[in-house]
Amino acid sequence: MGLFILRRFGVMLFTALCLTFVVFFLTNLYPNLEKLAKNQGNFRMSDAEVASYLGNRGYLRSLPVKYGEWLGVLPGYVIEGSDGKTRGKCFGPDDTKETADRYCGLLQGDWGFSTVFKDDVLSIINTRLSLTAKLMFWVMIVMVPSALIVGVMAGMREGSKTDRSLSTAAILTTATPEYVSGVIFIVIFASSAVGLKWFKGSATSAMDSANFENFFLPVLTIALYGMGYIARMTRASMAEVMTAQYIRTARLKGVSFRNIVMKHALRNALIAPFTVIMLQFPWLLNGVVIVETLFNYKGFGWVLVQAAGNNDIELLLAVSVVSVVVVLVTQLISDIGYVYLNPRIKVT
Repeated sequence: MGLFILRRFGVMLFTALCLTFVVFFLTNLYPNLEKLAKNQGNFRMSDAEVASYLGNRGYLRSLPVKYGEWLGVLPGYVIEGSDGKTRGKCFGPDDTKETADRYCGLLQGDWGFSTVFKDDVLSIINTRLSLTAKLMFWVMIVMVPSALIVGVMAGMREGSKTDRSLSTAAILTTATPEYVSGVIFIVIFASSAVGLKWFKGSATSAMDSANFENFFLPVLTIALYGMGYIARMTRASMAEVMTAQYIRTARLKGVSFRNIVMKHALRNALIAPFTVIMLQFPWLLNGVVIVETLFNYKGFGWVLVQAAGNNDIELLLAVSVVSVVVVLVTQLISDIGYVYLNPRIKVT
């Protein structure tokens, strides 16, 4: 198992480097840099002025060198600008060529400066990620147990009325996008137009103090959409297990139906849903963009929209790094859990 984890970790590191390099390449295309220069300078800047602005700040150097500096494996640039000023990647407000650090990249904890929020990128990421983590926690608390219960109940007696009813409900929740269900919930339960103003608080206030009134609707909107998918996978897995030969043998021996489900079928039926559940973490991290925007909850997804819409390159790169790490780590946990749940798989 230890060798397996080491191999997977090596693959994860290589994958992370490849994915972040692709994002770095796309965000550093010249049209994006030109837009950045005009946003920070003047929209009426000429092409020569844009080139001068970018050249003085190290944007026009070769891509591998810039990527190495951004990672922190290469020394930061020091440029004598055409305007007579000396600038460097590692220069602070009071730093000079002699006092500035040589390395100041991702590995040193310097994630850059946001041109939109005018703040340190790492501080922004920590704040917004904690808000989304709170939302993700309550979504998983609501979504996973409900989905597993629905899936197991539907799969225990395949083809019954209970199975058909629960499967239809699961399909409806998955087929309804969050921006549709979210609007419906707001109109019915939070709007005074129809007289059911049950939830008076806004999700914006939940950023400081979350309670049932201001936090339940966004949680329910996301949980319903993901619950249907997990429930359907659980139902299919449970139905397959219930037709297995060892289940038939247990029935012939007179084992009660409850014991068959709880002691024999449930563990094997949870192998496939476990992988699906682990995939919900990266989906929740980036898939909450619509819900956070709809309910004006300024978490990680909201920051992603702001960074992409305002061409905030440093913040967009940081968001991509966090997303890549979350996806790869959840995949590793999923693989380890799959090996643990399925005794037929041997890892050397």
